[in-house]
Amino acid sequence: MAMVTLTNLNVVENPAPLLSPISFEITFEVIAELKEDLEFKMLLAIGSEEKELESVLVGPVPVGVNRFVFTSDPLKPSLIPAEDVLDVMGVLVTCSYKDKEFVRVGYFVHNEYADPEVSENPPSTPDYVKLFRKFLVEKPRVTRFSISWDEEEKMPDEGALHGATENGEKQAIETVVSDDVEP
Repeated sequence: MAMVTLTNLNVVENPAPLLSPISFEITFEVIAELKEDLEFKMLLAIGSEEKELESVLVGPVPVGVNRFVFTSDPLKPSLIPAEDVLDVMGVLVTCSYKDKEFVRVGYFVHNEYADPEVSENPPSTPDYVKLFRKFLVEKPRVTRFSISWDEEEKMPDEGALHGATENGEKQAIETVVSDDVEP
């Protein structure tokens, strides 16, 4: 069972100038005390490549509903190749606990010029200052992963229940009941 559930993720400014910071208002619920901080990352996905825009540790996190605004530095033109600037790209927000990612939310982002004339006949060299990005917020892609949380680590694993040899092989632990014990 997940100890942390992402309940809402809102893009703060949409549409926005392409080279402006990206901000998300993130709401999540924690159902039990966590021993360590949560790590949130913001990634830019272009083609098959992901580039980290920002990372932040959040904690200690109290049990209950929590909210914060997660903001990246302004985008740099060098992050987006000129040939890809008018294609669709992705922005992902991930959350990890103890270096294990348990949720990933991705948005498609479309870049275009605000001026319809320039949009129809774009310059051969992109004018990044005149470009705007628009998150397609209606269709986020959410992926959840099952991880071990603090409570689950307290429970003995199968190897501990059945015993293990020095090289890690499982062995059964026998319980001997004596017939000579009187009730």
